Amino acid sequence: MKTLFSLVESPFHPNFSGLYQQLGIQEERFSAARKLHKALQKQQPDFLAGEFIYGYGNNYAGANLCNLDVTLHALQRFAPDTKVIVFVHPDEAPYVGKLVELFPIHAVLQYPVAEQAIREVLS
Repeated sequence: MKTLFSLVESPFHPNFSGLYQQLGIQEERFSAARKLHKALQKQQPDFLAGEFIYGYGNNYAGANLCNLDVTLHALQRFAPDTKVIVFVHPDEAPYVGKLVELFPIHAVLQYPVAEQAIREVLS
């Protein structure tokens, strides 16, 4: 059975739990990146789904682009074959290209995310 880790950091993160189940994908939901990183050390998921939140003023002196930086670095170390799916709000879409330049991203899906779009990305 395939696995998917969902990093849910905002109310905008779409809930496709039912669809994942239909597709035979076991989902684990995390509300904190720290907990997800700990789980990565024990299990390598097939997919990771997370929302891109650009770090406007919270840039840590240029070290971080967004909320997913540290998670994607951890993923490269513990689960390099995991396919990353990024959800992005239309207002932040212009910045997600910078993330794609830095990390291997399987798909970027802009809100509102259609069920058919996520289904295609997972197949």
